[in-house]
Amino acid sequence: MPPLSTSLLILSGALLIEAALGYPAALFATIRHPVVWIGALIAALDARLNRPALPSARRRRNGVLAVMLLLLAGIGPAALLQTALLALLPAAPALALLALLAASLPAQRSLHDHVRAVAVGLEQRGLEGGRAAVAMIVGRNPQTLDEAGVARAAIESLAENFSDGVVAPAFWCGVAGLPGIAGYKAINTADSMIGHRTPRHEAFGWAAARLDDLVNLPASRLAALWLILAAALTRGADPRGAWRAVRRDARRHRSPNAGWPEAAMAGALGLRLAGPRTYGDTRVEDAWMGDGRSGATAADLRRALTLYRRACALQLAAVLALALLAW
Repeated sequence: MPPLSTSLLILSGALLIEAALGYPAALFATIRHPVVWIGALIAALDARLNRPALPSARRRRNGVLAVMLLLLAGIGPAALLQTALLALLPAAPALALLALLAASLPAQRSLHDHVRAVAVGLEQRGLEGGRAAVAMIVGRNPQTLDEAGVARAAIESLAENFSDGVVAPAFWCGVAGLPGIAGYKAINTADSMIGHRTPRHEAFGWAAARLDDLVNLPASRLAALWLILAAALTRGADPRGAWRAVRRDARRHRSPNAGWPEAAMAGALGLRLAGPRTYGDTRVEDAWMGDGRSGATAADLRRALTLYRRACALQLAAVLALALLAW
């Protein structure tokens, strides 16, 4: 079987399994999650290689070494396992097992459920319910958010994490199968843990942050495309507005990637997203995505979830079609 068709068939199965089952709570309680394992390794490397007494240049070099070790630890076992299963088992059971393993790494269902919880919190318990739920998915200070701010924060998180939590893992799985998705999650987890411009991590996390920007570049553009196409299939959404917002605003975002799905989501829903916000005690000035209203509501959050589900379905349909063509 050609390598591309193998990767795409693994991805097709993984997306279907994860959409149906997510990551079962009983499995998490028993063996935790692969991202937790990756995080433990990153924490150990951070403690060992990022000692405050080291000069900045040495910490940056150590950060490069940490990323290389992390990729080796993620990609190596996944590549060996994929090769062994394909060599030792018939194609169908080998692909099914690989798809089951890969299904632990995208976040289609968990992202949907966490964002839906914000909508439910706003609808049933008002501002305090929304703040409590949104604190689980964003880093900004929820006490600075009114109801519109809570709704916008959840929609922005949905858009950005659609790119780096769903589309990017799928992209790299489609390119390289289980090793591709394992390597991507290692990089993305490292960025989330150490890729920050803080005194401790500005030097050590430099390599993780830059590599994460690079590997997310194709997926962010693809995520915007899926959202624009989903808007064309969703009553009340505006695909032309999504396209205009992406062209005008995506590159103005402080992140080289987050602006693409956020602008597409904003334009599709007739909202303004991003803009100035507060993380902890720090206010971050950022450009607005979209030119609609800033007064988002729980109803807008429900509309965003509908758009998200259709974008996920479009991605799955495209992957299945490509898998059939490659096979």
